[in-house]
Amino acid sequence: MSVENRPFVEKYRPRHLDDIVNQEGIIKRLKQFIKDKSMPHLIFAGPAGTGKTTSALAMVRELYGRKMAVNRTYLELNASDARGIDVIRTYIKDFAKARPPIDIPFKILILDEADNMTAPAQQALRRTMEKYTRNCRMILICNYSNKIIPPIQSRCVVFRFSSLNNEDIKKRIKYIAQIESISPTNGGLNALVEVARGDCRRAINYLQSCGTISKKIDEELVFRVAGEVPPEKIKEILDAALKSQLQLSIKLLNDLINDYGLSGLNIIKNIHREIYDLEISEVLKIGLTKLLAEFEFRLSQGGTEVIQLQALLAKIVMLQDFE
Repeated sequence: MSVENRPFVEKYRPRHLDDIVNQEGIIKRLKQFIKDKSMPHLIFAGPAGTGKTTSALAMVRELYGRKMAVNRTYLELNASDARGIDVIRTYIKDFAKARPPIDIPFKILILDEADNMTAPAQQALRRTMEKYTRNCRMILICNYSNKIIPPIQSRCVVFRFSSLNNEDIKKRIKYIAQIESISPTNGGLNALVEVARGDCRRAINYLQSCGTISKKIDEELVFRVAGEVPPEKIKEILDAALKSQLQLSIKLLNDLINDYGLSGLNIIKNIHREIYDLEISEVLKIGLTKLLAEFEFRLSQGGTEVIQLQALLAKIVMLQDFE
């Protein structure tokens, strides 16, 4: 695949630790490991799109430089695919026990999505970690460190990556957009940040998706591509229901479904995001939250979307009587 046709997330993936967005404290400690040419086993935990895999690959690149070679100096596996005990006992064990080339201190195994590994596989990995530490250091990448068994956690240094703030994501989007000759409006830029929710990778993917449709990206385009609704449209539906205008709220809901083609679950998630910004009593917010939980469950069990969504609006209208 040519460089021009690569996804933006790969094309603009930071290649060095200094280029990684935010996470300054973690990057500082990783640089010290590289400087000392020594490191323990590591766990990188945190939300998606915050730089965990990028940091691991940048670390390998800076540690080995031109000596970087797959299967010789490092190996990257995705534990979602290689999650069983057989993979640990064969493929990973063979890589870990083979001695590193004479001119490098140790090899590195990057195990992405390690929290998807089965418990027996994690137990087998623990034994491999203990036995072959001299030859190989491991970087386990996961969203939730509590899904990694305690014996592995105790053998690793855990780095917790935090969600990126809006300004960091905005800065990265502007940088990529400028190179790609894409012009997001201020509203479009804010919408990209909003739909990303701290995930830089998601923001970049939406930027590329929008960029294939139009070089000028506005708020409306972003929400359509992301399969989300501008907050004011959701608030309009909620306001109508809370003012006991059932017919109007149903009409607005139907217009929304026709315009954006959203699923019922998507609409409920969109409503949930908006209820805490409404100027209504805490009691009413509690009631709305309970209703959304109930109707999300109904839809997950196969309820008819149109009927359940209209019933949800009817229940919101009735909430007024119990406030």
